[in-house]
Amino acid sequence: MFDCILIANRGEIACRVIRTCRRLGIRTVAVYSSADADAQHVRLADEAWPIGGPRPAESYLRGDAIIEVARRTGAQAIHPGYGFLSENTDFARACAAAGIAFIGPRPESIDAMGSKAAAKALMEKHTVPLVPGYHGDDQDPARLADEAARTGFPLMIKAAAGGGGKGMRIVRDADAFADALASAQREAANAFGDTRVILERYVDHPRHIEFQVFGDTHGNVIHLNERECSAQRRYQKVLEETPSPFLDADRRARMGEAAVAAARAVDYVGAGTVEFIVGQDGEFFFMEMNTRLQVEHPVTEETLGLDLVEWQLRVASGEPLPLRQEQVHARGHAIEVRLYAEDPEANFLPGSGRLAALDLPAPSRHVRLDGGVVAGDTVTIFYDPMIAKLIVHDVDRPSALQRLRDALALTDIVGPKSNVAFLERLASHPVVVEGRIDTGYLDRHLDEFLTGDTHAGATERFAAAVAMLLADESEHAAPAGDPHSPWAAADAWRIGHAGKRVVALLEGDTRHEIEAHGHDGHYVLTQGEATCTVSGARLADGILSARFDDQARRLPLALRGPRARVHDEHGHRWVFERAPAYAWAGAAGDAARHVVAPMPGRIVLVRAAPGDAVVEGQELLVMEAMKMELALKAPRDGTIESISAAQGDFVDADSVLVRFAEPA
Repeated sequence: MFDCILIANRGEIACRVIRTCRRLGIRTVAVYSSADADAQHVRLADEAWPIGGPRPAESYLRGDAIIEVARRTGAQAIHPGYGFLSENTDFARACAAAGIAFIGPRPESIDAMGSKAAAKALMEKHTVPLVPGYHGDDQDPARLADEAARTGFPLMIKAAAGGGGKGMRIVRDADAFADALASAQREAANAFGDTRVILERYVDHPRHIEFQVFGDTHGNVIHLNERECSAQRRYQKVLEETPSPFLDADRRARMGEAAVAAARAVDYVGAGTVEFIVGQDGEFFFMEMNTRLQVEHPVTEETLGLDLVEWQLRVASGEPLPLRQEQVHARGHAIEVRLYAEDPEANFLPGSGRLAALDLPAPSRHVRLDGGVVAGDTVTIFYDPMIAKLIVHDVDRPSALQRLRDALALTDIVGPKSNVAFLERLASHPVVVEGRIDTGYLDRHLDEFLTGDTHAGATERFAAAVAMLLADESEHAAPAGDPHSPWAAADAWRIGHAGKRVVALLEGDTRHEIEAHGHDGHYVLTQGEATCTVSGARLADGILSARFDDQARRLPLALRGPRARVHDEHGHRWVFERAPAYAWAGAAGDAARHVVAPMPGRIVLVRAAPGDAVVEGQELLVMEAMKMELALKAPRDGTIESISAAQGDFVDADSVLVRFAEPA
């Protein structure tokens, strides 16, 4: 076993590898960019070295700098995590040339699976089931059109060197093929520098099921069961689980054998994942192989009681696999979701900024958290905005889903917007609960998982107001003494009239003013025409219990300063911010009158100039943030007065970029 390894990654996976190494007594070396100087993986490692600027190309993709740090620190091996250099054959070869073990497969195996077309050709030779289609070298448009007709419609065009949904098109009929092909090739050229495509029969309402495989240098290859990843949005996984609710024992065995055959075809060593597309009739086809550890590997670990990072380290150091296939036995059901800094209500716009608060459920034998940030850290614009992975495990799927819902109800992220409410709706949705989801369901029915313009009900608003009233009374309670003293009641009593307090709540951009009479858990609340009598209200351990018009309710409710988070009986969350009791006029409308930066980022294009007359919806600027481009458009018709950013400038969130002249 190694004495010292370097982790060529950041965030959650770097912290994950460090934990295993610490348990095994292995010294760890981290590397970091200038944006990550205070990151958690830097704090957790035994030592950490700077390797460049904030952008990945300036730091985490600099294989030469990483290998130099490994040399200087005496690291015997490099763990690449996932992403960045994990599937880079040049880096794997450079490690070998430097006498440093690469904790991953051989470069030849990565090369073999790096091209979708080449991988399919190889799988065909080893009788691994393939989706009918074309993956040949002849890329003449006429030949591709002929092959499309032979394959039949609908079909998929995929970039041969692609991934992440780029260069991918669904074609429903022959008339649309030529335009779709040209579009896919343009996108593939921009994303990968390679216009080659493959054609596949389109499988309607498919499921995505992958198998974890492991090989060693002694010729042993096994699989560690499946993970179902059918809950996807734009080809990106949202929820992963094992075992699959779709597979029976016979199909699981056949898919496992095919996965092992795929791994043997490339003489695979280390952790890998063979991904299959599965039709509603149960027929399955090889899709691709990921030659690295997967983000969702913890669900496999939880059901098998294994540490796959430890297996990676042992295999890379020359040890045989710890188990034979017949010794692999699963227990219970595990589910993983990814907590992201993103805004589902704004087309999942990635977020950034300081985590003012990060409330997560306590780890237990049923709940696991793999994260790379803590409260007070900053989610930067330069990397993936994942905050943590939440993994639950229980005896069966219904129990695991309930564990997930309970854990999400205890989760709160204050600072950048997050996807927690979206995940709560997902975990309660019938198509997930009943195990019927397919890879396109979320994209077809996304509105079912979003709050949209829906507002909380009166009970949830009154519950938030009650919690804040109780907090006020607790904070301003008189010192211990005479409990009957008139000064012991913080009920806003005044000479000549009953006490009245106004609790103002902001629900998004909507202001609610609630009048309250009463004290000590007994109130009469009024909002407009709605009145409610609340009795016996108590807030303890994150639960508000009270009688609302004599109906007893028990609502999960978390109060943090001026912020109340309420959950209804359907698992939906509602967040209220306390506002001043009386509204003041101000510049709240600035965002509608001017163009502001929705997040920190870099301006890549300026498409307008001062003095231009523009119309509502016209693109004025393009900014780059969180690995994506955002078009900033005119909020109204008007004349541009000034533009305060130029191409290449970095801008802060909420800064005014374009000002409009006042109408004459």
